[in-house]
Formats: sequence, structure tokens, C-alpha cells
Amino acid sequence: MSRRVPVFRLSVLVFGFAFLYVPILSLIFYSFNKSRLVTVWGGFSTEWYGKLFQNDQILNAAWLSLKIAAINATGAVILGTLAGLALARFGKFSGRTLFSGMTTAPLVMPEVITGLSLLVLFVAMEQIFGWPQGRGVTTITIAHMTLTMAYVTVIVQSRLSTLDDSLEEAAMDLGARPAKIFFLITLPIIAPALVSGWLLAFTISLDDLVIASFVSGPGSSTLPMVIFSKVRLGVSPDINALASIMVLLVTIGVVIAGILMQRQEKRRQRDMQMAATGK
Repeated sequence: MSRRVPVFRLSVLVFGFAFLYVPILSLIFYSFNKSRLVTVWGGFSTEWYGKLFQNDQILNAAWLSLKIAAINATGAVILGTLAGLALARFGKFSGRTLFSGMTTAPLVMPEVITGLSLLVLFVAMEQIFGWPQGRGVTTITIAHMTLTMAYVTVIVQSRLSTLDDSLEEAAMDLGARPAKIFFLITLPIIAPALVSGWLLAFTISLDDLVIASFVSGPGSSTLPMVIFSKVRLGVSPDINALASIMVLLVTIGVVIAGILMQRQEKRRQRDMQMAATGK
């Protein structure tokens, strides 16, 4: 019985990883396929990567998606950090329940409802205030920020709830102002949560199709929208090449972020040990 349990756990682990990563590996494998048929191997070739970089439609959509995702992630981290700080540090204030519900509502709201409501909002704002003029990069960025800010808020609030308040109290006793305490003590401690929130917001924005379809306009098609329109007519091998490049870029980003977070955590533990020993 003791031998069967590890074998069962190992089998479940292997099956889980295979279920997640075999489709991605097969996509990367067929991106080097010489044949125009996506699932028929015709020999090794890199011609589809060359044709990909000659496809202006895909390149423009990819650049637009990356730009929107970066702006969205940065704005979501700023707003989400402020919201998480208010929920974790300000105690029970008037309207806390309503504020908490509004910040976390996009987590459980269907994306179709979110996209439709934002479209109605943008149309009404354009009629009343004259802004935003039409649908495009601005409306997509605002819509994505509305969605991803909720994820960052939950992450930051969870990290702040486990933070040792004695560090901030000691700084206040030494005469530090609240703003200085936040930037010199609180912010470095919650930095891994901010990095995680930024990466999550960036990925969600880069991957979104439903909300972007509602709030986009002519000339502002994101990469998922272009890929979806092409898939309906049949997948071409250059899409596999594009997906492989995106997988490579995301992997590099995650590895770099993991290394930086690990180094920061080791530095923080070393500083705490030095403070505890008085050296």
C-alpha cells in the first residue's frame, strides 16, 4: 500500500502536467512544420516565422495588445494597491462593504455583462461629455483596467493582512511620516505581490477577447481578436509561430520575475536575521 500511494500521486502529477503542457509543446512543434496543413507534418522548416514577420496585420495587432496590456497592468497595480491598502489598513469605515463589493465585483461578473455595461457607459459618456470619442485603445485600456484592478486588489489586500504591523509602528515611533513608511517599509515588503499582480493583469489583458470585442472600434483590433477571426476561417501555420514566440516571451518574463522575487525574499530574510541578532 505504501508503494501504491507514491505511484498514484506520481501518475496524477504526470497526467496533470501532460494535460497542461502537451498541447503547448505540440503547438511549438508544428510551428516548425513545412506543410501548410497545421496538423500534417511535412518536414522541418522555419519559413512560417519569416512569413509571420511580414504579416503587418498580426504584427500591428500584437504591438497594440502589448501596449494596452502594459498600460493596463501599470494602472491596475496603482489603483489596486490603493484599494487594497484602504481595505487592509483603514479598518471599518463608512461604505466599506459597498467599496469592497465594487472592487471585487468584476471577479464574479461574466465578461459578457462587463463588456456590455462598459460599452453602454462609453456611449453615454460620449454623448454627454464628448469623451471618449469612439471606441479604441483608450476604451479597451479602461475596460481591462476595470477588470484586472480587482485581481490586484485581492492580492495586495491578502499580502497586507499578513504583514507585521510592528515594523510600521516602530518606524512611526522613530518619527517617520506615513508616506515615508509606505515607500521605505511597506512598499518593498509587498513588492512581490505587486509584481505578481502586474504579471497577472498583463496576462489577462493580453488574453482577453470578450470585453475587447465590445469596447473596440475600427483600427483597434487586438491580437486575440485577429487570431479568433483567422481561426474561424482555418488556422494557418504562422499563428503557431506567433503563439510559440509569445510562449517564449512569457516564459522568459516569468523566470526573470521569479529570480528577482527570490532574491528580494532572501535579502529580506537576511535583513530580518541581522536585525534580530543586532548586527
